[in-house]
This record gives sequence, C-alpha cells and structure tokens, in this order.
Amino acid sequence: MDSSITPHLACPRSRPRRIADDYAPPYPAWSARIDPAIGQVVMASYGVQGRESGDVAAALAHVRALRATLDADVRHVDLARYVDEAGYDTLVLQPYWTDPEAFRRWEARADVAALLAAETGLGHFREILTPTVERLETLYSTEDEMEGLGRALERRSPPVQEHAYWGSARDRFPIAQTDALEPAGQLGFAADGAGRVTVRGHDNIAIIRSGQDWGPTGGEERRLYLAEIEPVLRAGMDFLRDRGGECGCYLNRYMRIVDMDGAPQEKSFGWSYWRSLGDMENWSEAHPSHLAIFGTFMRIVQQLNFDLKLRLWHEVYVVTPDQQLYDYRNCHPDTGFLKQMPR
Repeated sequence: MDSSITPHLACPRSRPRRIADDYAPPYPAWSARIDPAIGQVVMASYGVQGRESGDVAAALAHVRALRATLDADVRHVDLARYVDEAGYDTLVLQPYWTDPEAFRRWEARADVAALLAAETGLGHFREILTPTVERLETLYSTEDEMEGLGRALERRSPPVQEHAYWGSARDRFPIAQTDALEPAGQLGFAADGAGRVTVRGHDNIAIIRSGQDWGPTGGEERRLYLAEIEPVLRAGMDFLRDRGGECGCYLNRYMRIVDMDGAPQEKSFGWSYWRSLGDMENWSEAHPSHLAIFGTFMRIVQQLNFDLKLRLWHEVYVVTPDQQLYDYRNCHPDTGFLKQMPR
C-alpha cells in the first residue's frame, strides 16, 4: 500500500507515525500526488460581504468580474456562499495556482488591481495561502473525483495507508516526518484608519478545507445524509464558528458551493483556521462536537455496509508567516481574523 506522501517528498523520519508499518486501513482513500516540478501552491480567497437588500446581487457582479479576469494559469476555481455569525451574506471566490509567479502577475495586472481596490459599498477581504508542497496534505474518499487543491494538482495516488485513525492528517504531511509543527509567535494587526486591516499570521497556523459532495447520492443514503449527518455536521461547524476559540480555532465558515449565477450546488465545506495542527487534532479526537459528527457518520456508514456514493475530501495546510496574507477592507469586526483583534 502506498504512502500518502508523494515519493519525491519522502525522507527518513525522525518523528514516527502513529501506525505500524503493517497497518491496513478498513476502507480505501486517496491523496493528490504532487508533480516534482511544483514547489509551492496558491489558494486564494476573495470575499465580498453585505447585509442589505441587493448586496448579494452586487457581490455576485463583483466576483463574476473578478472571475472573468482569470487566465489559463489558474488551475481550479470555486465560488462559495455563507451567512456569517453577524448575519452578513458573503460570497468567496477561491482560485488555485500551482505557480506563485503566475498568481503574482495576475494580481498585479491593472484590471485585477482595480477590482481589488474598488469601492463597492460592500466589505471585501483577501486571505492568501502560499504553502510550499511539504506543508500540505489532501485526502479523498472516492477514486473518481477530487475537489479543490486536488483538481489543481490533477494527479491522484493509489490507495494510501495513512488514514482512518486519529493523527493520520499529521502523518500525511511531508514536513511532519521531521518537524513537530509547533506554533510560535502571535497574530499581529495593522489598521490604516480608513477601514482597512492587515493581519500578520504567526508560525504554523493550520488551515483545513473539508468538504462534502452529496450530489451522487440517492435513496436511503441521501435521506440519511440530509436528515442525520448534515444536521450534526452543521452543529459542529456552528460550535467552531461561535465558540471555537475555546479549542484553538481562530475562525470557521461552513460554506455552500454555488455556480456563477449564485445557484447552490450539492456540495459544502467547512473552512477553518487554527492556532496549530495540534489544536485541530485535539478537537477532532476529543471534543464532543466532533465526536458527534464522527459517531453519526460511522453509524450510518455501517448501516449502509460501507457502500457510499457520498464524496468526502479535505485539504490541510500548515504555513509559515510569509506563506499567509490576510487583508480586510470595510468588513464588520467579526470577519475572519478580525474577531481576534484586541478591542
């Protein structure tokens, strides 16, 4: 059985995995493979928020205009929507690049810069992640489809060994072969007095984008997902949104994928930022809100004899300070990292 770590990123371990070499997972899963020519990726998020009538239409027009500027260098793009804890309806355009220079050229273009600086009467934010490839990991529950970063990377592994046990995400990180990924430093905030705040991230912030695609489901599986799994998942996402600071979670968004007309698709994802991978692991392994999600899912999986059409996936990053940029303009004070700002 293959390791989740792309072969050219494997090295002798100074930090052991949580599993024995002969461990066999109870069901298959796959990871994205990283071409040796790719050294760094970009996951960019451009958010537009408002709460008045007509704001959604204006936000959609803005993200459509931004989407139209993307050229052939972009490897994948999603559009997602959610209503946040303050009642602001938010659209987020999320393009991916596998060439950071191509991303920088695109953002520096005059038409793109003008859109990013436009005064629309709405709140705008950028959250830009540029991890090097040893600082990311992915996992997919099905062989026939990948999402997000997997679509950008394009290549898929054979079934991998490091999954279906607590701590498996850490074991899938190439850098975790030798690095404990402990957090260091503090968040920093710089306000310009004109409605703009830039946030400086500290070392080893962890970010997860964890998704669900129930489009392929039908019959009893679909009913069970919508009636039993999704409500428990939503409750866990709401806990992280409202009280995640108790567990080291800086912010959480539970988002629905939409098309460029704003129509919801049968795909969702949780998107959260954590003080550290360790904090994320502790919540996953021990907190009642996640154990409820895990227990409900496993009960239904067994009820369906492990025969699922539901697609699950995630991508996780652990980044250095220079691999993250957070910028908020005319946003309400609980937007993203602003909720961590001293008041």
